[in-house]
Amino acid sequence: MLSLTATTLKSSLFTQSKTHGFSNTRPVYPKPFTTITAALIPASNRQAPPKLQLYQPFRPPPSPIPPKFRSLDTAGKIEVLADRLGLWFEYAPLISSLYTEGFTPPSIEELTGLSGVEQNRLIVGAQVRDSLVQSGAKPELIAAFDTGGAELLYEIRLLNTTQRIAAAEYIVDHDFDTKGAQDLARAIKDYPHRRGDVGWEDFDYNLPGDCLSFMLYRKSREYRSPSEIRTTLLEQALETAVTEKAKKAVTRELHGESEEERAKEEEIKIIRVPVVRLRFGEVAGASSVVVLPVCKAEEGEEKLLEAPMEFESGGEFGVVEAEKDWSRWVVLPGWEPVVAVRKGGVAVSFRDDREVLPWNGKEEAIMVVIDREKKTVEADNGYYYLVVAEGGMKLDRGSVLKEKGVNESLGMVVLVVRPPRDDDDDWQINDEDWD
Repeated sequence: MLSLTATTLKSSLFTQSKTHGFSNTRPVYPKPFTTITAALIPASNRQAPPKLQLYQPFRPPPSPIPPKFRSLDTAGKIEVLADRLGLWFEYAPLISSLYTEGFTPPSIEELTGLSGVEQNRLIVGAQVRDSLVQSGAKPELIAAFDTGGAELLYEIRLLNTTQRIAAAEYIVDHDFDTKGAQDLARAIKDYPHRRGDVGWEDFDYNLPGDCLSFMLYRKSREYRSPSEIRTTLLEQALETAVTEKAKKAVTRELHGESEEERAKEEEIKIIRVPVVRLRFGEVAGASSVVVLPVCKAEEGEEKLLEAPMEFESGGEFGVVEAEKDWSRWVVLPGWEPVVAVRKGGVAVSFRDDREVLPWNGKEEAIMVVIDREKKTVEADNGYYYLVVAEGGMKLDRGSVLKEKGVNESLGMVVLVVRPPRDDDDDWQINDEDWD
């Protein structure tokens, strides 16, 4: 490497000139010039850039075998398994170790007395236990399975980590045997696939007790009423149910409906408002569509009255023209109830259906199509109407409004539209199915 050193030299020169016979001497300062010298720096003084270690050596995963068993040879492993030396989850990994050495389940059974089924149960049970430890389960919960826990943990192998912890706690709290643990795991795993069954929405999927109660509740419906088996299953379902909603559903099935519940069902049967769930791509594939102005429920009556009353499409391209400017519009398929609204149609959006609809909500936004031309409230036609409420607007039944002395509303409910959703196969709800 070269080291450069610069030295600047300056010099003064004088020039002499004659002006009008006088001698004039003045200095002249030329531009300074620089001399450069170079010196070699020894290579030993250079600092090499740090080297990046691109290669990372392979590090095998930690051995599942406890430290006290890792130094055992094949004969030692077989002896531990044959004499069951230690806790079950400690010597269970030795079985897999023998598999890698070429042993088969029958040969291990011959040497240790552990059948192939027992070997599999021990291996899987130990893996489930490890997952509980890694997921941060309470030490006392883990310790509850130290003795004879392989059979119980094996039954919850198909559940995810969160479900395993909840199921393990339920098994310990209720002192379940292998059959009880198996039924509980099946109930938790089966519950999501029973969507749409009678009573499904009355039970909480996040609670193992409710899942088990629903399984018993569903089985009871396979037997005639009254019957001893049916009654026994319902009593067990009532005992295991956790939420009040689940208990009410089981009680209703066990003892029958009350007069109030029966009257409510009869009232629901005559409701004439269709409820539909919009499907993905349905608007694009529709042969005809309807365009409606949209109001937010929280904006109140004033905003609803400002919405255009008349709007129609025309021309070769079906351009929609309204009597006034409006910022929010929605396009819906040409469903018959919506097409029938010739004038005064408007869509009112609600953030949460539970705060609006008189039936069980699904915790989602909805859009309600209103016919503002039909404001007169009728008591016996089974329709609902849009009325002013605290903080916005709400829906109310005609008979209820009549009892309150209300004869005029903001408009009659024509259709309730739910947003599209992937996990809802039952995209359309009949007029009678408002539960």
